[in-house]
Amino acid sequence: MESELESMSKNGVWRLVDLPSGCKPIGCKWVYKTKRNEQGQIDKYKARLVAKGYTQEEGVDYNKTFSPVSTKDSFRVIMALVAHFDLHLHQMDVKTTFVNGDLIEEIYMKQPGGFASKGEENLVCRLQKSIYGIKQASRQWYLKFDEVVKSQGFIDNPLDECIYMKFNGRNFIFMMLYVDDILLATSNLSMLHDTKRMLSNHFDMSHLGEANYVLGIEISRDRERKMIGLCQKAYIEKVLKRFNMGNCTGCDVPFSKGQAHWIAGKKVLRYLQRTKKYKLVYRKVENLQLEGYADADFAECQDTKKCTSGVVFLFAGATMAWKSMKQQHVSTSTMQAEFLAVYEATSMAMWLKTFMSMLRVMDSIQRPIQLWNDNTAAVYFCTRK
Repeated sequence: MESELESMSKNGVWRLVDLPSGCKPIGCKWVYKTKRNEQGQIDKYKARLVAKGYTQEEGVDYNKTFSPVSTKDSFRVIMALVAHFDLHLHQMDVKTTFVNGDLIEEIYMKQPGGFASKGEENLVCRLQKSIYGIKQASRQWYLKFDEVVKSQGFIDNPLDECIYMKFNGRNFIFMMLYVDDILLATSNLSMLHDTKRMLSNHFDMSHLGEANYVLGIEISRDRERKMIGLCQKAYIEKVLKRFNMGNCTGCDVPFSKGQAHWIAGKKVLRYLQRTKKYKLVYRKVENLQLEGYADADFAECQDTKKCTSGVVFLFAGATMAWKSMKQQHVSTSTMQAEFLAVYEATSMAMWLKTFMSMLRVMDSIQRPIQLWNDNTAAVYFCTRK
């Protein structure tokens, strides 16, 4: 708690003032969190001062709150490129992330309980920086980070604004922002060190070395074989423990049609138990190409008679992106159902192709993407001129 307040004081998060007439200060509270490593073991304990932002009034205490969030698909694309090109992959942690964001609005907060300034207990905190809990905290942090890195020559990827890139001839570096975690993937160690130095000059950072755990995903590498594996074992074990299924036996399939919800739920957990050590493994391949598959059932939903589309894309030796969704309309034939699945796959393919093109490291993405479907009529309908 003292470390948190020391960091806030260092960053000038607030100053003590008299509460203006007609203003009502928001409260605050302490939140305690245990951070764990990729094995699920305790890494460190954290205390965080959080404002009670639920008492803020829209139009008075805040306006816009939206902040971009990176997609898991873009994360897997970068990880596949790390494996294929044998890139350096490092991780940094931003200390007291949200306090780096500047505030425009006037927000007053009560002093933290037990830490009121001696002799000034009647004063309130006039927030000058963002703080956890206020509505606009995430947005203000993103805007500050975006401003800093772009001033240093980075550009963002229009399809994922949390992915930043910088090029120097044939050398390049990708920067991925995940709230308080930053991943750096680069072909050049000098660019890596320069970027780390730049970030540390602007923000209070922890240097974590080679990346091994982010977003609940364990990252394992075999650089000699140019392979990278992604696993969610620790996260799955946390879910199993939550539902008292930590010692359950595994099963081959997640569920079967017609099962009661509670039976299906237990079967999903047993399936997770069986697969918790499985990994998505990306590797260097001879031809780095994106390849997709689309399929659909026919009127399997007994209530709506709607079909379900399934889409999978492979890249660098493993699954890159996938999606399963119920179709919006009732199909009258298997051809129509399969065609709609191909349409969904095409939309995903265009997003992936555009995103990869913006990364500017693989020429092969400019070639036509192969998309496979097993329905002759749908294939004919999609490919006819």
